[in-house]
Formats: sequence, structure tokens, C-alpha cells
Amino acid sequence: MKVLIIGGSGFLGSELVRQTTAAGWETAATYCSRPGSIPGASWHQLDLRAPGHVDEVLAAVAPGAVINATSGRSDWAVTADGSIRVAMAATKRGCRLVQVSSDAVFSGSRIHYDETCLPDPVTPYGAAKAAAETAVRLLAPTAAVARTSLIIGHGNSVHERMVHALAAGTDDGVLFTDDMRCPVHVEDLASALRELAMSDQGGMFHLAGADALSRHELGVLLAQREGLDPTRLPAGRRADTLMPGALDVRLDSSVTQRRVRTRLRGAREFLQVR
Repeated sequence: MKVLIIGGSGFLGSELVRQTTAAGWETAATYCSRPGSIPGASWHQLDLRAPGHVDEVLAAVAPGAVINATSGRSDWAVTADGSIRVAMAATKRGCRLVQVSSDAVFSGSRIHYDETCLPDPVTPYGAAKAAAETAVRLLAPTAAVARTSLIIGHGNSVHERMVHALAAGTDDGVLFTDDMRCPVHVEDLASALRELAMSDQGGMFHLAGADALSRHELGVLLAQREGLDPTRLPAGRRADTLMPGALDVRLDSSVTQRRVRTRLRGAREFLQVR
């Protein structure tokens, strides 16, 4: 298997590169400003905002599969337009495409969301991801679009770093008690994405953990696992702030779990005290 991982220097992308190289796949990965440090992969600079740049990288790599794990956040030119360019280039070259999306495409109005639910984003990032989903499914009907949730693992995620900073008193943030998600371990997510890259299954997939937790509950579990004092983690309600975005979004991954072998563990399991 020869795979191109777009966004290979990011948190999820780095785990994908680690797993694909360990599995003996011929791995190429892209970066925007700085290549990753994982050996065994070839690194290619890519600006998804530049017309024609994706085609140039795909021509140089000639992969059998492309996993788009980049995160341009609310930058429409990267998250939406860039994903469209990837889908067009992959389709033109007959590559298997796996597009990573997010639970940010949902407003939280119905709380529980399965793979049949249509996007109703309430943030610029969610809107960009929803646009990317729509374009990919139109341009590459056989592609797999995988929505995921809060990604945790190895202490390097944004949430884990925040918990450490709060416990150390170097950050004055708050962990919300009413902001609910279904955290997934980065190893489980990357493994499931690799499965999809090797398969011919198309359509929508939900790759989230089995447990719905608030940001504060997740922080307490992280603190307990790391031997930190959970009482030092300040709690608050996001509903009492002016922060935009959905409060309670729970991805139902039960249908997808029957289609992939990788078990998507809940946070209470993968964060249990050793």
C-alpha cells in the first residue's frame, strides 16, 4: 500500500504516519511549514490554498490512497476549498480517498447524531467542514468521509496540554461542565482510518469514542491518570459565556463500529488509572 497523508505533521497526521510506516506501508506525508520527524516517510511541502499544488504532490507521490487529515480550522481556503482540491486531484488519479471531518458540522440541537444526520453547523469551522463533506461526496462518490470528535492521546492533544497547564496554574482557563463530546483515542482513530483507506467502503462514517463526557469530566480523568490534582481544574458553564458553537454533540458510532474492526474505546477505558 502506498499512501499519502495530507496534514502528516499534525497531531492526528503524525499518528497516521507512525502507524502506516510501522505497518510497512510506503508512506508520503505533507506539511505546511515544518516536516514531521517520524522516520520512514517522505515529506512534501503542500499549500492547500495554492491552485495546482495538490496535483503536483499527487503526481510526484502517485499514491494508491489519500487520507486528508489536515486541520485548517476556520480557514475556508484550507478546510473547504483545500479539501475540494484534494478530492478533485484524487478522483482524477483514481486514488482511494478518506476525508476526515468533525462533529463541528452539527449544532447540538438534537444531541445524538448518527451517520444519516445532515450537517447544520453554527460556527465557521463547522461550516467549512460541512462544505468539504458535501464536495467530497459529490466529487468522489466512493470516498469515505469520517467524522470524529475530541481527539486524545499521548499527552500531546490540545485538551491534554490545557489540563496540565491548569493543574500547574500556568493557565487561567476553565473546563466546561456543559460542553459534551465523545472523545476518541488518536491510536484508535488512526487505526480505523487506515482500515477505511484499505477498504472500498464509501459514504459516511462516525469514528468517536463510546463515552459522552463534558470537558471537565474529561479533564478530571486525565488529571487522575497523570497523577495531577483534579481539584485544581476550574469548572464553569459554557452557556454562561459568549463563546459560539454547539454545547452537546454526541456522535453515535455504533453503525460504523460494525463496519470496522478497530474498537473505538470510550475515554473512561483508555484513561483509566494504570
